[in-house]
Amino acid sequence: MDLSRPRRQTLVATDLDRTMIYSRNAFSAISEVPMVCVEHLEGAPLSFMTTAAALRMQTLTEPAAVIPTTTRTIKQFNRIQLPGAPWRYAITSNGGNILVDGVPDLRWRIDIDDKVCANGATLSEVVTELRARMDDSWATKFRVADDLFCYLVVKPKAVPDGFLAEWDDWCRARGWSASQQGRKIYAMPTAVCKSIAVQEVRRRLMNSGELSHESKTLAAGDGALDADMLRAADSAIRPRHGELETLNWTHPNLTITKASGIMAGEEIINWFIKAAPPQSE
Repeated sequence: MDLSRPRRQTLVATDLDRTMIYSRNAFSAISEVPMVCVEHLEGAPLSFMTTAAALRMQTLTEPAAVIPTTTRTIKQFNRIQLPGAPWRYAITSNGGNILVDGVPDLRWRIDIDDKVCANGATLSEVVTELRARMDDSWATKFRVADDLFCYLVVKPKAVPDGFLAEWDDWCRARGWSASQQGRKIYAMPTAVCKSIAVQEVRRRLMNSGELSHESKTLAAGDGALDADMLRAADSAIRPRHGELETLNWTHPNLTITKASGIMAGEEIINWFIKAAPPQSE
């Protein structure tokens, strides 16, 4: 047990894009609100939080063990200057990688790769099939993420009717699933999910004494790939936008924000702070 670290009563697992941080395209209609840039790409500002949300995110790390939990690759995650860093743990690649003090846990990744291989189609098989189904008239990019899963960047209004459902049917018969988040259509192994990685981080934090065994898990996310994490939490919140909003997804433990767009991110952080009791001595 590490007695040098404070024992916290709450674990907060939060998605990032369109939950905590927002591109300009995802702001929604808002009045002039002070913003802070938390991500640059090739020198250009890319992702933002309201200034109030950024300050409160820093505050949230005092009573809670905050675990950034994202579908982003390790490289994409490392571009973000999220308030509250450095992070003891972070989850990337939709749960395929756990970062410990910024370093990927190789044992976790080996176990994930073994599970993917045992559960169905290989990444290579899925890549080949998805490439055969895509068309340049509506798909602008094809990406393989951390040698775990793949996705298309698409023109949402140009995607053929029924494509996502047909692609999901093909994937589910082979141990994978398909989902769309904004301009991205993912193919994800069912063995790779956020909730399992969050459960592992929770176990480690309790074993080290950093997290109370009676602690609650809170979660936030906006996409279908977040649903398992929200469902598994003691209490969860999602914004009034995104894939889960389109699906009208709900659950008995779920709160839905009043705001949409970047102001929903501020509302989510306020909800976390209110729900997280002070840490114990």
